[in-house]
Amino acid sequence: MKKIIALALFIFLSATGISFAQDNTTVKRTPEEEKELFGYCDKPEMIRTLKLSPEQVDKVAEVDLWAKKEQLTIDANTNERFATAGELKQEVLKKYKAFLSADQAKAVLDYKRSASCPITELNVNHAYDTLVPARALQLFKTPWRKLLIEKLGPVGNGRMADMLFEAEVWKQKESLTIDKIPVSDFNRIRKTVALYQERDRRFLATGIGADQLAQMIQFFEEHQLYKK
Repeated sequence: MKKIIALALFIFLSATGISFAQDNTTVKRTPEEEKELFGYCDKPEMIRTLKLSPEQVDKVAEVDLWAKKEQLTIDANTNERFATAGELKQEVLKKYKAFLSADQAKAVLDYKRSASCPITELNVNHAYDTLVPARALQLFKTPWRKLLIEKLGPVGNGRMADMLFEAEVWKQKESLTIDKIPVSDFNRIRKTVALYQERDRRFLATGIGADQLAQMIQFFEEHQLYKK
């Protein structure tokens, strides 16, 4: 029975799990790093799908950080308060119910992180290793400038398209620098998140609408230099 309870809590904690896969490598993260990762990946998703407020999700993150630290001591047989994972789960549920309804608390326990978290996943195109920005821009514009202007719709023009190409080339060159950081170093995730946030800022600075941002990101995912 204890094994079943422990497995249930392991699944529960793994909704924002202590270990996760990135670049096909399983990396062990500290509870503090997992809390930061929660903010990047789970917070927006839980606000959207569970209809929780940002403040409620922040409190969930605090409870989960506490629970993960407690679980580590249970695993090490050094926890003086909880003998089993099942006891810890009951306390977690009690803490959730202090700021969530019973249905909300159950929804949080049932929540599972999506298989991917794009804002933390660095996509590197090594074609840019040997391309200077001016050459990369030229290679972009020749086949796709007209198509990009068309995708922009009535507001689109050549200057806007060129600024988008420049932002994409900047992002690709910056990603090469970030790729030098080991996967085990959490700064790789922090810098990847900052990279995409700056990419979004630069895209929006061209004059596109917020509703066009996802469309432009998809455009460049589908139109990459030397993409196989």
